[in-house]
Amino acid sequence: MIPSEKPFRMLFLCTGNSARSILAEYLARQVAPHRMISCSAGSDPKGVVHPMTIRVLKEVFQIDAGDARSKSWDEFQGQDFDFVVTVCDHARETCPLWPGQPIVCHWGSLDPAAAEGTEEEIFASFRNVAFEIRRRLELFASLPFDKLDRLRLESMAKAIGDQ
Repeated sequence: MIPSEKPFRMLFLCTGNSARSILAEYLARQVAPHRMISCSAGSDPKGVVHPMTIRVLKEVFQIDAGDARSKSWDEFQGQDFDFVVTVCDHARETCPLWPGQPIVCHWGSLDPAAAEGTEEEIFASFRNVAFEIRRRLELFASLPFDKLDRLRLESMAKAIGDQ
């Protein structure tokens, strides 16, 4: 069984680390602060967080993400994580191997940074992706970790990406 008393270290990965992975990092901190320690990174970071990411976190979820930054996954090489979650297809395909044999899952979402339209239509795209990510995090946080062996936990964590 997987002990649940210590928080899981989670790394959320996407390509640019400007939208989806940042949303996941900050939403995880809100959804289950005692269950998850979250970080995010990208394979080819944009260097800046998309302003709509910050706006959605603030206006919809009341999260201050003013300290968010776009960073490379190289920054986390050599660190142990319990879970590595890719949130875009490109990161899934290029995800490096991580030490400590973390459970690697894919919870893909559409890229809200690619949305077009009015400012409010783009905001709606970001908000919809954020709610999808939040729901997956809620499902993850509700898993009965102390009743699951690693194989079952891996299967259930991966299935969340199909939700």
